[in-house]
Formats: sequence, structure tokens, C-alpha cells
Amino acid sequence: MKQISIIIFFFILPLAFADLELGFYASSCRKAESIVKQVVQKRFNRDKSITAALLRMHFHDCFVRVRTIFIHVQGCDASLLIDSTKNNISEKDTGANDSVRGYDLIDDVKEAIEAACPSTVSCADIVALATRDAVALSGGPKYNIPTGRRDGLIANRDDVDLPGPNIPIGALSQFFAAKGITTEEMVTLLGAHTVGVAHCGFFASRLSSVRGKPDPTMDPALDTKLVKLCKSNSDGAAFLDQNTSFTVDNEFYKQILLKRGIMQIDQQLALDKSTSTFVSNFASNGDKFVKSFATAMIKMGKVGVLVGNEGEIRKNCRVFNKRN
Repeated sequence: MKQISIIIFFFILPLAFADLELGFYASSCRKAESIVKQVVQKRFNRDKSITAALLRMHFHDCFVRVRTIFIHVQGCDASLLIDSTKNNISEKDTGANDSVRGYDLIDDVKEAIEAACPSTVSCADIVALATRDAVALSGGPKYNIPTGRRDGLIANRDDVDLPGPNIPIGALSQFFAAKGITTEEMVTLLGAHTVGVAHCGFFASRLSSVRGKPDPTMDPALDTKLVKLCKSNSDGAAFLDQNTSFTVDNEFYKQILLKRGIMQIDQQLALDKSTSTFVSNFASNGDKFVKSFATAMIKMGKVGVLVGNEGEIRKNCRVFNKRN
């Protein structure tokens, strides 16, 4: 299990969102969504942590930096899935993406769909649909997502720009705003940490064993627990939501209000005046969070997508199609 990370983005373009359609594959591949659901269900039955993995993959794929020289928008286009070659190091092989997992699940879905509907369903849509289904299986909202995404033709490690876990809230809000995501939606999306984990390296600087004194923004009992964890295993991992670790719910917000946030970025959500009200609202109203999370995920899934004749429909999610 790996923690859900957040992606940095600096440049705003007017075409951040494109038109997709509900039921896009209704006639061209009627069984597409059911195939995705079946494969995800099978994996979820033996590995509940797949939800965190898919959420992280979806986030990282959608929040790729824009190529400003060529005015090329990259977003939810499955560029993260591309394997590196001798001539190009792709996004997945950057340090920030080294721990992203779930690629094999996407491969399984793609293989099944190709057998039913060759060269019809994009890898980008598969990632979005698989994430949606995993969220629902984890007790989160059930929601419909528009499809029709096309797969990107660029996957370069230089386009990946992930912030550290100590980035200030104000800066993080600006990064999300550059993708058309509001501060409230950002707080909502960070609620995905309800099913994630973080390794010691992401929060060790907050611990009394490293600081030499307690962090006033961390519950002392949590500090003691994490110090023990990281002392025994420097690559140990802690659940970001320690109460309902595999359930998509509002428990994450309740815990950060009690100074039980693992990573600095999470804890600051409850402390920063620009985000604390949203945290309190979600902590006190689980239904509000569930509805807001579904809406925010749908919106995030539209960032920088390719549609129509743009991009391609990959036959193998790990490689670009061969050119004639």
C-alpha cells in the first residue's frame, strides 16, 4: 500500500476540461464497464488496498505538468502507464512514481476488453472506471462518470512534478487552482487519504525522535506510536486513516481535527484558515463528504483529457501503438 500523493501544476490553459459522455461505449462496447467492474471486484476481494493504489494512479496520471513551449495539455490520458524504453524514460520511472502500483490490474482489464471490443476502449477510461469501482467497493460513493477519453502520445519523466509532503496549503491550493480545482474540491480530493498509507520518510521530520522535541501539531500518543514504528523499520508505513483504513468515509477529517494527521500536508488542512472550515464540515457530515467526493472525482477525471480524434486508443496500455 502506498500513500496517495498530490501533483504540482503551474500553468493555466483555457481548455482544461473537455466534453465527455455518459454511456460513451453503449453501442461500441456495451460490456466495457461491466468488464472493468468484474476485474476490479476480483482483485478487491483479495486485496482491499487496491483502492488506494488506483486512486493514487488516477491522481498522478491526471496532474501532469503542461508543456508550455508546445502548448500541449496533459491530463487524464494514461501517460503514466507507458513503460520506459532505451530512448525515453517515462513518467512511471520517476522517483515520485516509483511506488505507484496497480498497473497489472489495468493490464488485466485491458486484455479482457480487447478480447470483447478490440481497439475501442481507452486505457485512460479504464483507469477512471476502475478507480470509480474500487471507491464504491470500499464503501464510498457510487457515481457515474462520463467516458470517451483518448490515450496520450507523450510520456516523459520531465513532465512529472510532485511536491513533498510539507508543501504549504496556500501553494498547494494554487497548484490545484491551475487545474481548475477549487480549494474546497482540493480538500475533498485529499480525503482519498482515508484509504492510503505513508512511509516513514514522508513524515519522519515531524517525529520527536528527529525533531528533538514534540511537534505541537501532532497528538503525543500518535508521535509515540510512529516513533516506535519507524525505529523498528525505517521503511515502515502508517495508515493515514488509522480507524477505518480501508473504507472511503469521513473519518480522515475527524482524525486531523484531533491532530492525528500523519503527514504535515494532511494536518495543515485542519489548521490553515483557508481549509479548516471545509475539514470541519466534512468531519461532521459524512453524507456531505461522500457526495462532494463523487463530484470532485468526476471533475478531476476531466482534466486535460483528449477526445474525438486526439491521441489514440492503445492496444496495450504500456506502449504506444505502432505508427504506419
